[in-house]
Amino acid sequence: MTKRSYYLEIVIKNFLAFWAIFSGLLFPFTVFLILFYESNLAIKTFGIVKFLTTTTWDPVSETFGGLTMLTGTLISTFIAVLIAAPVAIGIAIFITELAPSFLKEIVTSAIQLLAAIPSIIYGMWGFLVLANFMRTYVEPSLQKIFFTFPLLGKLFSGPPTGIDVLTTSLVLSIMIIPFMASMVKDSFDLVPSVMKESAYSLGATKWEVIKDVVIPYTASGITGGLVLSTGRALGETMAVTFLAGNVAQIPTSLFSPFTTITVALANQFTEADTPLYLSSLFYLSFILFVLSFIILSFAKLMVLRLEKKWK
Repeated sequence: MTKRSYYLEIVIKNFLAFWAIFSGLLFPFTVFLILFYESNLAIKTFGIVKFLTTTTWDPVSETFGGLTMLTGTLISTFIAVLIAAPVAIGIAIFITELAPSFLKEIVTSAIQLLAAIPSIIYGMWGFLVLANFMRTYVEPSLQKIFFTFPLLGKLFSGPPTGIDVLTTSLVLSIMIIPFMASMVKDSFDLVPSVMKESAYSLGATKWEVIKDVVIPYTASGITGGLVLSTGRALGETMAVTFLAGNVAQIPTSLFSPFTTITVALANQFTEADTPLYLSSLFYLSFILFVLSFIILSFAKLMVLRLEKKWK
């Protein structure tokens, strides 16, 4: 190796190391410090427990609590992932194990194109098309079906407006399905063909190979894809802003309008005219940042445990 190549290798190595450390450690830590600093006034005024357990959000009297926003964020994200997970796994199974060869690339490209659609397009489609369909056909039908069930009837109570938890969660699930399906499909593609061929040679059916070989082998990848998709749903803004209704209340049914942390930030940030009001919005941002970090850390721990188990 010449001296020029040696120095060039050192420069490239240090350059890549700097950006890896900056993007993976320094930048998130800087964001954490900025959000903590900007929300310090609200933290001192309301504390942690009081802010997270108070439902009042009143800029006039400067009384702020983030429970309604936090609850709406968690509920809509949970329902979206609950809807998206089986569909995404089913799409990945179809592409890798069931689809004919000529159809695999077509479906894969279509899924990737859906992932590239901007979130505001999903929001506008949800508001202009899906909300009306849900209000006219789906939600009244669900009320008629589940009205006689005590607990399920409560979930589907209230006037069907189409601007509510159910429609928002449905659009969120549609948004994260392509991302989740792509990650699960990539995990399925990593299964060694010899493992599947060995199972077939022992008389296993296609369903048994999927259930007993493919899914256990890729459990860590499936878990990682689900949790990373959860992180995307947590931070979604524009689609939720169109469909949530922006009502600062804890939803009591799937037909209730609600709000989330991102909706509150999008709608109120430019209206914050007092230091405490602005600091409270930064406090919400700080909570969302910490919540996303906790979920991603939990996902990483689960992936490591599953990898260790199946190895």
